[in-house]
Amino acid sequence: MPKSAKYLLVGSTEPCTGKSGIILGLAKNLQEQGISIAYAKPLGNCFQEEAKDSGDADLRFISKTLNLSSANLKPTLALLDENLLSKRLKGEDKTDYGQSLAKYLESSGDRLTLLEGPSTLDEGKIFALSLPEMAEVLDAVVLLVVRPHSSLFLDRLLSAKERLGHRLAGVVINDASSTDYEKLSGMVQPFLEAKGIPVMGILPRSALLRSVSVDELVKQLQAEVICRSDRLDLMVETLTVGAMSVNAAIKYFRQGTNMAVITGGDRTDIQLAALETSTQCLILTGQLAPEPLVISRAEELEVPILSVASDTLTTVEIVHRTFGKVRLHEPIKVECITQLMAEHFNFDSLLGHLGIKS
Repeated sequence: MPKSAKYLLVGSTEPCTGKSGIILGLAKNLQEQGISIAYAKPLGNCFQEEAKDSGDADLRFISKTLNLSSANLKPTLALLDENLLSKRLKGEDKTDYGQSLAKYLESSGDRLTLLEGPSTLDEGKIFALSLPEMAEVLDAVVLLVVRPHSSLFLDRLLSAKERLGHRLAGVVINDASSTDYEKLSGMVQPFLEAKGIPVMGILPRSALLRSVSVDELVKQLQAEVICRSDRLDLMVETLTVGAMSVNAAIKYFRQGTNMAVITGGDRTDIQLAALETSTQCLILTGQLAPEPLVISRAEELEVPILSVASDTLTTVEIVHRTFGKVRLHEPIKVECITQLMAEHFNFDSLLGHLGIKS
């Protein structure tokens, strides 16, 4: 590696594009090539009640997964919450965060520092920690991550190119459905590259990466675990509600894969039917204890049973929200994204932008 420090700033044009997963996939593949890695997230977002704890958990997981020493973990400069924002607006917080960020330059050595940027190009502007400002201070190469859920992502990318200029090394199109993949590779990629935006990878959608662990469902639902607490590591890909006749339910369940099945605690027939299909956990509403026959069969099949106090509609809403904020905290997901990056990402092009010989 060259003696001067290099910075790769991974950002996005909108929230929930999968930046953290892309960073882990990048880091694992680069480490396998013998490249020393450091990690930083200069701007944290703590507006959600659980965000600080989640952020700490993210940092611990990344540190452990990448086997990073404390010297290779850069400090978070600003935890964006109501308190800090209020102080900034009142003029009580006069910190020059740009200057603090510049100090990264003084302690990076020869490592490649991967920085997780804000959720948009403008987030953090009030602290001078927006993505364009970070890129300018650090003289960083920028990689953007997008999801192709609507054509608006193209407009946002073109706007980002205007603002980032030569610093934009390229884009990763993440979570591409099988029906969109041909269009993205055959039409969108040539269009973007003609506009000076290299497409460094188009990653296909993965059911595993979109899944949540039973353990996470337990936490979000504040559920009681009736049995098989040793199998909370099972991954749930789909949600099914068992509120029909048992004959209809059996046909319905057979179409699902790695399901969480929500049903009433008194629906023994539905519970037994679900256990004979691809069910990763049963979620029983109404705080009604299942019959011993159901518990015995679940124990035998290693399927956790959860009991919740909430009604079915509320339980469904909580589970859907949990799917909407999937975190990459399971080793099996890290293996998955690492493999996807190895197969679908142009590492030679990225290393060229960084001035690193592969």
